[in-house]
Amino acid sequence: MTVPDSPKTESRSERKRRQNREALIEAGYQLIADKGIDAATMSEIAEMADVSAGTVYYYFDSKDELAVAVMERVMERLAWRISVATKGFDDPASVYAFGVRSTIQIATTDQRWNWLLRRSEVIADAMFRVLGPYATHDLRLAAAAGRFHFEDAELVYRLTTDAIVGICRAICDGHLSSASIDEAVILLLGMAGMPRAEAKKIFRKKWPKLPED
Repeated sequence: MTVPDSPKTESRSERKRRQNREALIEAGYQLIADKGIDAATMSEIAEMADVSAGTVYYYFDSKDELAVAVMERVMERLAWRISVATKGFDDPASVYAFGVRSTIQIATTDQRWNWLLRRSEVIADAMFRVLGPYATHDLRLAAAAGRFHFEDAELVYRLTTDAIVGICRAICDGHLSSASIDEAVILLLGMAGMPRAEAKKIFRKKWPKLPED
């Protein structure tokens, strides 16, 4: 048996850099939620993070790069909120459906998402990286329970992320009503191999609320 290497001790400078980066992401998380990506400035974010304005660019080349890091944080917390809300579910297909539905609802109402929806390849890639491990886990559990039928869970969710971005953009642009979200998720469950009649049954239940962000 190979003895694992001892974890590297974090130096003071490394710890400071990590703390500064974390503070900038948290400041961006709050300011972009309040003002949107266009209105929030790097100097405001730096001030809230208690670092100098020039320091921001040591960690992020641009506001766009910081916004992507913020969105990854938003998605990480969304994954946690979904896991808490679905803790009592006994049907893995319902867990997956709730996750997809919640993602669309949040993406179309939280302005932190709005800017990145215009860069579909960026946000779809972030969704696959951050939310993908949770979604593919639920897909596999549902397939093992005979609820879904597919050959490649990662392929299913990669296609689903692109569909989610398109649906969200259409809702934000007024081409689709938010009332169409349930129907959209029913169609996405079909992509996982669930018959429409079974998918519709999932939406007859009362969904729990997501925990506050």
